Amino acid sequence: MSGEEQSRLVLTSHPLQRLGAHALAALAETKDGPEEVDAAGFQSAMRQVILDAERASVRESKAPDGFWQKASLSFFPNSPMNHPGRRKGKTADGRAKTDADVREAVRSWLTIPAPSRWPAVGCVLCGREAVGFFGKRDVVLAESESYRNSTPRGHEGVALCWPCLCCFYALPYGCQLTGGSSVALHSLDEGFVRRTVRDQVRRNQRLALTGKESDRHSEVREVVALYALKHYSERITDGVELLVFNNNNRGQLLESHELQQPLAEWLRKTTRLSGRRRGFQALVMAHATKQLAGIVVLARNAFYTPTRVVTTGVNHLADCLMRRSKDYAGTRALADLLKSFVTEVMQMNEKDLTEIRATARKLGGLLNSATGRGPLRELRAHLRNSTQLRSWMTRHAVLWAGAPHEEFGDEPLMSTRLAVLLFDPSPDNPTWLHRDLLFVGVLEELARLGWRAKDDDEEKDDEVAVQMHEDDEKFMKEGEEGDLP
Repeated sequence: MSGEEQSRLVLTSHPLQRLGAHALAALAETKDGPEEVDAAGFQSAMRQVILDAERASVRESKAPDGFWQKASLSFFPNSPMNHPGRRKGKTADGRAKTDADVREAVRSWLTIPAPSRWPAVGCVLCGREAVGFFGKRDVVLAESESYRNSTPRGHEGVALCWPCLCCFYALPYGCQLTGGSSVALHSLDEGFVRRTVRDQVRRNQRLALTGKESDRHSEVREVVALYALKHYSERITDGVELLVFNNNNRGQLLESHELQQPLAEWLRKTTRLSGRRRGFQALVMAHATKQLAGIVVLARNAFYTPTRVVTTGVNHLADCLMRRSKDYAGTRALADLLKSFVTEVMQMNEKDLTEIRATARKLGGLLNSATGRGPLRELRAHLRNSTQLRSWMTRHAVLWAGAPHEEFGDEPLMSTRLAVLLFDPSPDNPTWLHRDLLFVGVLEELARLGWRAKDDDEEKDDEVAVQMHEDDEKFMKEGEEGDLP
């Protein structure tokens, strides 16, 4: 293969190689994607990688300016950049090693092998001619812990061409570095990856130069993803993968967590658009605990249990209404945001949503006549119990049938379709979601009608709120029969 081919970046299916390719493109200071980087740009980017590695190699990991040295242990253990013996012993001509020898060893490590040493096999990632076999020292390997941190007996390593190998050398620039496990965001949406990696490269270049950690160094990994979405101005066209990995000699790790495209796009719009800002603030507040900030809990729910976003928001709405919160704009904005989550992320059928809203309006009209919180407390308490909720709905359906309703005429309180949505135990029917939406609709209608409860039973409200949160925790862990957690 020609020298030009060994200087041309190609995007493959390997997420970490792709991130490294985008990092090299950013180091080459091109506004285009990696495959548009020419040979001169590629060489310029690698000179920067070598320069930073040389500088870090003569630092100590615990020194004030040694963070880049420390971070290298998580990517290239036992490399000339950080090997414990890099300064010990003597050179081939018998003199004691100096910093110049350490730098020379780093340059040699990050230099393309001579063509006479190429193994005459194809690169496992792109198929081009490989320049050697490479293992743990150079590459964050496969998913299996037993394989990714060792090379099988009788096997010389992974065959890679020079550009693909250099993508792994540049990988640290595109990651959120901690000195331990690193965090990276990957997507098949090239625009998103290009923007996210470019921003990260700028921060890490300062880190490599000064040794000072970024202001965002301590952010929770899931929050890092939220910030990246917030700062991206285009529509997300694919899912976003959160990669957490560590290639050092202790505590090896490779985890992958994904945001599906609808959720990633919803989060991007919600964190960016001014029209959703008030609702998002309320949603963050709803997720706050005594131990963790709301943004941390929300980000973790988004990645691991997205359904909790709805449940947590619903509980907050109920607390606001029953405790007579005066933040009417915030509660309305949160209710609208939860509905957008249901339609945009969970892609609920519009006809079913209309059915739930209609019944919620009717229930809100019934509960509006109550002077105390009792009926609303009952509804909230019964949401997680099919038998109790069915009994409660039936009782109020009888009351509804016996009273005139000008706005709704002869319509029943709930239709057969709504009964299916709330109580059908089929595994493809998320009854928990339908019930939460019903409750949101009731709260919205009560707020619209200006309902205010008396301060008669605030202690009971606190007890119910605590019990409700405990029920939610149990429900989300175990699931109610017929409900999807």
